[in-house]
Amino acid sequence: MTPQAKLIFTSSLILGTTITISSNHWITAWAGLEINTLAILPLIAKSHHPRAIEAATKYFLTQATASALLLFSAMMNAWYTGQWDITQLTHPTACLILTSALAMKLGLAPFHFWFPEVLQGSPLTTALLLSTLMKFPPMTLLFMTSPSLNPTLLTYMAILSTALGGWMGLNQTQIRKILAFSSISHLGWMAIIVSYHPKLTLLNFYLYSLITTTVFLTLNTIKTSKLSTLMTTWTKTPALSTMLLLTLLSLAGLPPFTGFLPKWLIIQELTKQSMAPAATMISLLSLLSLFFYLRLAYCATITLPPHTTNHMKQWHASKPTSSAIAILTTTSTMLLPISPLILTTV
Repeated sequence: MTPQAKLIFTSSLILGTTITISSNHWITAWAGLEINTLAILPLIAKSHHPRAIEAATKYFLTQATASALLLFSAMMNAWYTGQWDITQLTHPTACLILTSALAMKLGLAPFHFWFPEVLQGSPLTTALLLSTLMKFPPMTLLFMTSPSLNPTLLTYMAILSTALGGWMGLNQTQIRKILAFSSISHLGWMAIIVSYHPKLTLLNFYLYSLITTTVFLTLNTIKTSKLSTLMTTWTKTPALSTMLLLTLLSLAGLPPFTGFLPKWLIIQELTKQSMAPAATMISLLSLLSLFFYLRLAYCATITLPPHTTNHMKQWHASKPTSSAIAILTTTSTMLLPISPLILTTV
């Protein structure tokens, strides 16, 4: 892909995201989502591999369906109430359809099946965009419409997402699929709290995006996409592998890392809302995903060659780690002590 084409597609992604997050009218929000979808498709399919073409097709069909549902819910609300404003969504059927559309856009269970397949067929940098930037516009729409949505439905979808994200990621050997199921599991945490404390959802999304960006950029630096090759990276880049271990533990939500902060606040808020059983259930289900994070961390640092796994030997060329990864790793693991400062923004 030529640099000019990359520039056009990246600019379109930024434009589409900006249009959606800054709009008050349903039509402009929908237009921004469509620009985003059309801009990411060439980036998914740029390798021309059959798996990449399949991923782009699946992504297009899912996002087109979700956009049609979103537009249908907006039109239904406008038909009954005369309002095109995003925050004035009041008709119950329109709210139900919108919840389905946004769940499909985000990859929230039970509309999650497309996400691991699309991520597996994409390059690591595009997979990073799909996991973070592409989820920002639907997340802002969820934030803006959160007072109108059904909290019971969102709670059930959230618990299902956390369960399926943890359960289905246990048996995976491809790192992109593991990170896709990790994303589904994290979306459960965001969805369960959006009706009660929407700003916590955004805080969780920002910190999840930060930590996931660090993991993807680290994997891109060491050119690793499956567990068998991750086992050989320790001898080449021990410092980077150690930081990958800490970042994965942060993504799992273990104290004293950054990832513990949103989980702690969400459990606290759910308890205040007399939802202790839901908080207990989602906390226990997140232990499933903790298992595969520990498995990734184990493969990255503790398994030393020689070992019997068949894999392609990679060229041992050590290139300097970028300063961006250094900064991201530091923030991904060490923000918990300044949580009182972060809480002033929530």
